[in-house]
Amino acid sequence: MQTKPSIFEQKEIRKIWNSEKGDWYFSVIDIIEVLTESPRSRKYWNDLKTKLIAEWSQLSADIGQLKLKASDWKWYFTDVADTKTILRLIQSIPSKKAEPFKLWLAKVWDERINEIYDPELAVERAIGTYRKKGYDEGWIQQRLKSIDIRKELTGEWNERGIKEWVEYAILTNEILKWWSDMTTSEYKDLKGLKKESLKDELPPLKCSGNKKEFLVF
Repeated sequence: MQTKPSIFEQKEIRKIWNSEKGDWYFSVIDIIEVLTESPRSRKYWNDLKTKLIAEWSQLSADIGQLKLKASDWKWYFTDVADTKTILRLIQSIPSKKAEPFKLWLAKVWDERINEIYDPELAVERAIGTYRKKGYDEGWIQQRLKSIDIRKELTGEWNERGIKEWVEYAILTNEILKWWSDMTTSEYKDLKGLKKESLKDELPPLKCSGNKKEFLVF
């Protein structure tokens, strides 16, 4: 599975691509939050889920749980659902954002399909996103280079038996501790980051002898 957050109206929606199922699995609580715009979105979802279970709704049976990364960079089991189930769930939530969200879902799917047939589109989209964030061309090229190196590293981990995303997270955390003497959460606190990507905040330095000056993330 591949994890990757998306943004809907400045709100992060966590999702996982399941290659076996050929579908995205979205965090239900993230979607509830953007649709209800309520600070009590978790209670809203708990109440709705209880209602669906009481009604023996097929919708409740289609809600599963997978580990997703939270804002503290730890992995927790989270209610998730595939695209079809999310579309049905939206019908149960009165919201003025229901239709815009459906269009957003279609866009996410369209981007995924296009990237499957032409992986360069994913790279181009990443470059466009970094430019909008104000990064210069030199930084962007260095970032893309580090992504390639990161892929080589995770490929090596995979060959050595690392399969679960939580295991990748643990190893990544160990690399950061080796480089900065801080855990991932400690480094994010230092930088004042919440949902922003830590990878985009790390300095693109070069290797220098045995001192760790280039971090692959």
